[in-house]
Amino acid sequence: MSVLPADVEGWLTEAQAARLDRCARAVPAGGRIVEIGSFRGRSTIVLARAAASGVEVVAVDPHLGSDRGPQEIAAQPELGEQDTLRFRANLERHGVGERVTHMRMLSCEAPLPDSIDLLYVDGAHRFGPARDDLVRWGARVRAGGTMLVHDSFSSIGVTLALLTAVTPSPRWHYVGRDGSLAEYVAGGERNVATQLAQLPWFAYNVVLKVLTLLRVRRGPWPY
Repeated sequence: MSVLPADVEGWLTEAQAARLDRCARAVPAGGRIVEIGSFRGRSTIVLARAAASGVEVVAVDPHLGSDRGPQEIAAQPELGEQDTLRFRANLERHGVGERVTHMRMLSCEAPLPDSIDLLYVDGAHRFGPARDDLVRWGARVRAGGTMLVHDSFSSIGVTLALLTAVTPSPRWHYVGRDGSLAEYVAGGERNVATQLAQLPWFAYNVVLKVLTLLRVRRGPWPY
């Protein structure tokens, strides 16, 4: 049975939604799920529907109308307001409006919780903001907790952030990925070689993006 709310705009695939669903269901009652980057709620709905009763679900997104997709960086307030309204309406329509605490602010300005059981990072994809999310918020993931990172080995900024902040860290064990959605566990054996083995796929994605920008290729943005 599909767990992907296909009627909600976003870039999460069926396989990626299934991984989010599985990880969210593993969070124990009293635990906390934090999502950085919600857009219109596609992934938020998956996480909230899968979370057990008593699990806190927090969505951090400033909805500035920026970082909404490929090549969209500048803030566009009108789009941001539209996204906010659509985000909340989508959550209500899927019955999880009361399950989600929306923190409408930049992740670098949002207050950090004491502990996170499941962290899903899909915020700004530029190197600086992405690395900040991985370092600051990742530090709050409890031992044995999970961090999921979208656009891993796809986005240049996110991949460089991973390679400098997560791959060399003895704290993170790479589990695997569905497309660009990579899963890490806090604790366990560091497996640098397994992560570096994803770089040919990353190079392939970069080539696809260049060809798309040059209008040589027609097709979906790789994610």
